[in-house]
Amino acid sequence: MNQAKAHEFWQRSPRERSLIALEQAYQVGDFTPEDTADIIKERHHTLKDAASRSVIHLDNDAAAAQASAQQHLLASGVRLPLSGMPITIKDLIDEAGAITLAGSKALASTSPAQRDAPALTRLKAAGIVHAGRTSMSEFAFSGLGLNPHVGTPPNPFDAERITGGSTSGGAASVALGLAAATLGSDTGGSLRIPAAFCGLTGFKPSQASVPGDGAFPLSPSLDCLGPIAPTVACCRRLWEVLSGQSAEASRLTRPLTLLVPDSELVSDVDEDVIRDFSALLARIEALGVTLVRRPLAAIEEAWGINQRGGLVIPEAAAVHHELMAQHEANYDPLIADRLRSGRDITASEYLTRLWPRAAIQQRFAQQVQDVDAVLMPTVAMRAPRRDLLERDAEAFAALNKRALRNTSVFNYLDASSISIPAPAPAGAEPIGLMLSRPRGQDVALLRVAEALESLIHATD
Repeated sequence: MNQAKAHEFWQRSPRERSLIALEQAYQVGDFTPEDTADIIKERHHTLKDAASRSVIHLDNDAAAAQASAQQHLLASGVRLPLSGMPITIKDLIDEAGAITLAGSKALASTSPAQRDAPALTRLKAAGIVHAGRTSMSEFAFSGLGLNPHVGTPPNPFDAERITGGSTSGGAASVALGLAAATLGSDTGGSLRIPAAFCGLTGFKPSQASVPGDGAFPLSPSLDCLGPIAPTVACCRRLWEVLSGQSAEASRLTRPLTLLVPDSELVSDVDEDVIRDFSALLARIEALGVTLVRRPLAAIEEAWGINQRGGLVIPEAAAVHHELMAQHEANYDPLIADRLRSGRDITASEYLTRLWPRAAIQQRFAQQVQDVDAVLMPTVAMRAPRRDLLERDAEAFAALNKRALRNTSVFNYLDASSISIPAPAPAGAEPIGLMLSRPRGQDVALLRVAEALESLIHATD
């Protein structure tokens, strides 16, 4: 087969090596899953430190065997939804025979998982090639992606900047061409933040749509699993496999109506982000998108609860109560500090945050029923430098809260939410555009996201 074509494919930008493009390359015989496995092995060797800080464990022999099996199936005319697609897996997801470390040394002495998490089982049944387990913020408890135990993955646009977290290694693996997509988790923005910082698409589905069993918990009320991939169509394909639902590929045939909330979540962002976001709004409005600007009370209510600590901190403190008592010395000090802050939250305070949730979700659904989606900047800033965060605990805490601010609102709402990259000025990193709809409206959101994605790239 043609190794030259495989090399050329994996050196393209992420958008040009989508799952759909890879599937077509296999179908026309440009190269094979075995060629892909060989190229990814070579890329690990070439990228060295960057690869090892992103993909912390890769069984090349197993990947080669899986690629060979998928190649034989394709040759016999059997095409599975993800035949031969190299997919990385976040290190908090159970895999039979492997210890689920969740980015920490504190779990090193635990027993290997006895079975795959259901989400991983579905990916394997769909024909993936396992491209490795990825690094992450320890216990998924940060939107910045630092990890002192295995190293912090580099941002693909500037190696001195972070990828964002907590699915940091997963996003880096896709951006660096070590995988076609990744399976990660999102509790407060952990798919959408790294997608925004790395120029990728991150999809946080409604929590119940993808089974979360077999994933180490952070905040059980909010945790969900989902993909990071180059395009919306890639995320749609992966979500169909993960959820067992059909999202259909039909496109919207009418102009979009998007709601831009009149809120600090939109206006109080870094100057360069608001400049590029405003330019994008003007551009899509000129292309026929109707923009509605008004306050959204449900978003403000959810934001207010999150500003008081939300559900994550008290639930994470409860999850780690016993483990941290035994192994606190093995925790990242920055993560341990956040967990300790949840110890003194009273049951009454926690319940005052939890009890209004269902009513706020209902109000959100009512307040956006006349629009196609809510549109906001995914993150209030572009990726900060890693060295600043590593040496300054106060800067880490402040920037972590700022990184999670916009995305976490939609976790509290259990909304369907996706971040897509917007074209940026020459030399600048892209910003993320976050589209959201109420819980259970995943299919509708994916269609809206594909329509907006197509629109903003039509004149590139």
